Amino acid sequence: MSFADTSPATSRLRAAWTAAHAPVPGVPRWARWAAYAVPLTALPASLWRIAGVTFHLPITRGGHGSGEVPPWLPMELYVVLLSILSEVAAFTAIGLIARWGEVFPRWIPGLRGRRVPTPSAVIPAALGAIVLTLMCTWAGLSVARGRTIHGHALPADFPLGFGDWTGVLAIAAYAPLLLWGPLLGALTLSYWRRRRVSA
Repeated sequence: MSFADTSPATSRLRAAWTAAHAPVPGVPRWARWAAYAVPLTALPASLWRIAGVTFHLPITRGGHGSGEVPPWLPMELYVVLLSILSEVAAFTAIGLIARWGEVFPRWIPGLRGRRVPTPSAVIPAALGAIVLTLMCTWAGLSVARGRTIHGHALPADFPLGFGDWTGVLAIAAYAPLLLWGPLLGALTLSYWRRRRVSA
């Protein structure tokens, strides 16, 4: 098998990838890179959770308990689902630079080919940017103060901290999440300005 595989399946996959990621005309270069960076802000935390909780690799200290997870849902499966959901949510930022964020894709019945109303993209994206910025900043500040987001003292086996390499690894995995909200906010503003000019 050659690296330049041109089978029909590979060609379709390449075309789908390009369609999902290619920026529309008028997108500034910084916005393109910011959109591509957003899924990467969630990826380290997702990989850390899956490695430590689902595969039980020795990269975390302490137990993770069951938290708010229903008793019928195994924690390992919950972590995989949470990580997939996080990545899908982060990927939607690319819609703020790509054609599918301005014109509904053809696979959406009843809407295919129609223009995406600017408010239907801007309002959820702006709310997401605000919530993510506040939530991640509050969580980061709370952990830095040795507190949970509810103000309680962190347990001794809390996975994030500078006490050992596992805690530092956890901090390195979660720190990029601080960028998700601000990047999404900047992309939302850029999208709104571009759509307003082209309207």
